[in-house]
Amino acid sequence: MPTAKSSTKRTTSRTRRQARRPTTFQITYANLSSALSDPDMLARFDKAFAKVRANVGEHARTYPMLIGGAERFADVQFAKTTPINTGLTIGYFQKGTAQDAHDAIAAARTAFPAWSGLSWRRRVSLMRKVAVLINRRLFDLAAWVSIEVGKSRAEALGDVKETADLIDYYCDQMEANDGFVRELLPEGGKGTSRSVLKPYGVWAVVSPFNFPMALTGGPAGAALIAGNTVVIKPASDTPMTSWLLTQCLRDAGLPAGVFNYVTGPGSTVGEALVTHPDVAGMTFTGSFAVGFNLIQRFSQTMPRPLIAEMGGKNAVIVSDKADLDKAAEGVVRAAFGLSGQKCSATSRVYVHRAVKDRFVDLLKHKTEALRVGDPTQAGVFTGPVCNAGGYQTFQRAVAEASRDGGTVITGGRVLTEGELAKGYFCALTIVDGLPLDHPLFCEELFVPFLLIGAVDSLEQALAEANKVTYGLTAGFFSKDRREVRYFLDHIQAGTVYVNRERGATTGAWPGNQSFGGWKASGNTGRGAGGPYYLQQYMREQSQTVF
Repeated sequence: MPTAKSSTKRTTSRTRRQARRPTTFQITYANLSSALSDPDMLARFDKAFAKVRANVGEHARTYPMLIGGAERFADVQFAKTTPINTGLTIGYFQKGTAQDAHDAIAAARTAFPAWSGLSWRRRVSLMRKVAVLINRRLFDLAAWVSIEVGKSRAEALGDVKETADLIDYYCDQMEANDGFVRELLPEGGKGTSRSVLKPYGVWAVVSPFNFPMALTGGPAGAALIAGNTVVIKPASDTPMTSWLLTQCLRDAGLPAGVFNYVTGPGSTVGEALVTHPDVAGMTFTGSFAVGFNLIQRFSQTMPRPLIAEMGGKNAVIVSDKADLDKAAEGVVRAAFGLSGQKCSATSRVYVHRAVKDRFVDLLKHKTEALRVGDPTQAGVFTGPVCNAGGYQTFQRAVAEASRDGGTVITGGRVLTEGELAKGYFCALTIVDGLPLDHPLFCEELFVPFLLIGAVDSLEQALAEANKVTYGLTAGFFSKDRREVRYFLDHIQAGTVYVNRERGATTGAWPGNQSFGGWKASGNTGRGAGGPYYLQQYMREQSQTVF
């Protein structure tokens, strides 16, 4: 148990760290809705969107890769359009080659000795500058994220703010653990022994489209704080956001080659990162099929760490002892935020048969009150799905559910009225009546499509919730403490919530929840934004000196 003196020392250190951070916007996913009702914030967003709109369409620019501190242009470019209006180009990006990836790896390898040789305090100082720049550019970055991904104002702002908070949190962890140096027992009472965590080398970050800022900047930030150098390869749906993050890294003063940014197809650029022997470690966020393939292939010739976050099929259980209004609110927010394109999204609900009709009525009412539309506009809850693949998946899921006896409670169609016809807009959809063994209860869809299943007991609900291969997040609603304990003791998921109205399965924030999955949802058992995540980017060396 810590002494009063040591406890005070840690508290003082934490207070000093917090004092160094900007305090104007203390934003999390929990308070975004109320934060965005502030007139000043609305005005700042409007100003940011005006700047973005002046640089898209006929004014769209061509953006480079960054390798070894130098901008590089490929022989071929690709156009990135917005899912809000697929005829509107937001920028032209480089279709990099395997050689570009190899050059980025070489640049990172060259920069590694000097970067890893810096004191951890110096690296933390530089990375805190990155977080400060992200916070300073908060609205400009969020406006670009909104247009590139199709995120609402709230979701885009949360994505960007979480990135700064992840970097700050990992800096906090490095400081709190004094650089991860631990004294060990001397051998035979003589000499000294200690454990030191050291970086691996070149670290590749392959990020997804749905959180292009946080799921690029979070792992890249952790890798850099730990002393690794980084090659960033974004999803082809979201190259702009990663370029803006790269600018923050550069403008904060990180040396050339410490971070590198390459764009292009996964079949060439991504494959080059996977197979190159000088890539010492990798973080991948994406589908189970791709992630599991990487796990099998990445260490074929040499053991190498791979952190893989691979999706979810997240369940909420609603007891007959639940506050049904709170449960319905939590489910709606978690199922339909970002149009269901979250690995943490609620995609199935198991509700006790005795309260099912009342719960479904509440759920339908709350869902139909949400506005789907141009996500850059204030008051819009969610925008389009990000790409044509998601648009097709949504239509296929609705067709399968209808064919197999499901009842569409609300939604069930694509939205093509007026300006919505130009993008990938889908109605928020709830389906009831499918048998619990239907494949849609097990398949990750990544669209605004929610299934309802009736159960007769908590035990049955848990059996259904746990039967899928995924185990990322889960939620439970009940006023009965014994039921809550039973749920916590038996649910097979890495991130769980009980009676959480602001998001039944979504909304983890650095330092508040560790975000990571079990089973097919993740391979390390260490959650992002939690106390054990940063250590994965380092390996232990035991040092004994006589």
